[in-house]
Order: sequence, then structure tokens, then C-alpha cells
Amino acid sequence: MVFRADFASETQWVAGRSWAYPDGGPVNPGDDKLDHLVSDADHSRSGVFRATRRPDGRWNTGLLTTEGSQDGFTVRPGDVLEARVRLPEEVGAWPAIWTWRDGDQEVDVFEYHPDNPDLLEFTNHVRGTNRYHRDDAVRPGAWIDLRTEFGARSVVWWLNGEEVFVDGRGVGHRWHAHLIVNLSVSAGRYHPRPAAETTEMSFEVADLVVRRPYGSRPHGGDAASG
Repeated sequence: MVFRADFASETQWVAGRSWAYPDGGPVNPGDDKLDHLVSDADHSRSGVFRATRRPDGRWNTGLLTTEGSQDGFTVRPGDVLEARVRLPEEVGAWPAIWTWRDGDQEVDVFEYHPDNPDLLEFTNHVRGTNRYHRDDAVRPGAWIDLRTEFGARSVVWWLNGEEVFVDGRGVGHRWHAHLIVNLSVSAGRYHPRPAAETTEMSFEVADLVVRRPYGSRPHGGDAASG
């Protein structure tokens, strides 16, 4: 294991800022998001990623990234990420674990929208592949176990110990990218906005680890944390 997430660690994670958002945030309306990123610990540092309604119609949202952190951890080809996640219940919630670096290098470990209650989204934006996967184990409020193998020639996604998507494209041999964990809020273009009576939503990441094949050399900026 080269990385075990300690979401409270300011050495591992930067809160409330990411260059995946225009100018580093705090908003990203062009991606159909009502997010207003915030850095306060209550929205992310416990591993419970929260979104709370603001008077201006946006939502304060929790985001953590290894981008710009002191450790500067990046995922690299051959790495395997495993995470245990509690899905949100509220329509409009948009949780994700994903990667990002220098304007792209995005691979989505998962995305979820409760208006499609049994559907997970797996996407390799680096090589343009994706899968919408339906499963009875996927539902609002459910706990699920995720595993993603970032292969140079194929990215492989697992759900609850079962292989569910092999993309046959991979990320290439020189790929590396930072981790992002966040809860966004849908603005209504692709998925419904939250109901008017909803004022708060959350999802939880109970554990997140990255394992690396024995003998692999990390790229500069990687930091072993386990």
C-alpha cells in the first residue's frame, strides 16, 4: 500500500480548491454544478462529504484533493484504488471519486445520481470509454465497495468484489494524476436539482487506499503514506 486516506490530514489533502474547477473554484456552473466549494472541516475532513444550501441558490460543498498538497500524491499506471462508500439519498446529490492533472487525466472511480437509484457511472476520460452499470446493490443510502485498477492498457472497475467493466483502453504508461473526492450538486441540465425542501445532503467514504505493484517506481511528487 502506498496511500491510505486520512481526510483530516492537511499534508495529504487540500480542501475546497481544485484546478478541475475554473480558476480553482469555488464555482463551476459550466459543468452543470451548483457547487460553491468550501474549505471548512465540517464539509469534508471527517470523510463525510456534505453539501448545504446557501441563501443565494448555490450549495456549500465539500471537496478534497491531493493536488497542491504537501505530499502531492498521484496515482500512476498499475495502481489499484479501493474504497468503501455510502451513497447519498437526496436527489440532486452528485458524489464522485476521480483523478485530475493539468486540465485532464480524468478517470472516474465512480459517479452517482440518486435519480437513477441503481446506476453507477464509470468513465475513462483519458481514452474515451465509459459504462453505465446497473446493480441491485446500488441504491440511495447503500454501502458499496469499489475497486479500480488503473492499467496502462486497460482500466478495470469492480463493485462489491465483482468485476463489472474492463475498458480495454487503459491510461498509457506515462499517465499520473491527483485524487479528488467530492460531493457536487446537480444544476438541472442533466439531472434534477435538489427538491425545494432539501437543505443538506451527504455521502461518506469510510476507507480509501491505493496499492502499487511491488517494485514500481513512483513519479516525482508521489508520497508513500502506508
